[in-house]
Amino acid sequence: MEPIRRAALVKATIDEVGLAGSLEVTVSQIAKRAGVSSGLAHHYFGGKEQIFLAAMRHILSVYGAQVRVALSIATTPRERLEGIILASFEASNFRSEVVGSWLNFYVLAHRSVGAKRLLSIYQRRLRSNLIHDLRPLIPESQLENSAQGIAALIDGLYIRRSLGAQNTSDPISITKIYLASILNQKEVK
Repeated sequence: MEPIRRAALVKATIDEVGLAGSLEVTVSQIAKRAGVSSGLAHHYFGGKEQIFLAAMRHILSVYGAQVRVALSIATTPRERLEGIILASFEASNFRSEVVGSWLNFYVLAHRSVGAKRLLSIYQRRLRSNLIHDLRPLIPESQLENSAQGIAALIDGLYIRRSLGAQNTSDPISITKIYLASILNQKEVK
């Protein structure tokens, strides 16, 4: 029963944070939504922050699976890069409860060592995937800046789109245009 209850608590956390739009939810609210006692929630996770970090690990694992699927069907480095871009802007990433969790996760990473570590893992993995597939396409001297630029566009356009920014073009198109400009330019001095 423990894995089922843990999964229910993770889902309930994502739903409650999404509904509230903040981390100002209680373990009791989360437990009630999951159909378990708050004592059991504390027993499994220790506290609200740990439950929320488990929820973010779940969201990141779903995102990681989307990226792996995109990479598995790509046959060239450019297709792999475009797959990462597509996976980053999958419709499921824009469900209100997922958006609420991501936005609160960024804020929590400023004051929580655990959240900061988890965010760092996400950022390093994204950077590593981008550099891996950029390496055969551009000069070594441009790898880091190019990967950081694509990652910044992915994160920034995700936030803008999540917050309903007006006049926001398709984030996939914007990021692909940036990728094309990287691949077509001469070495920057």
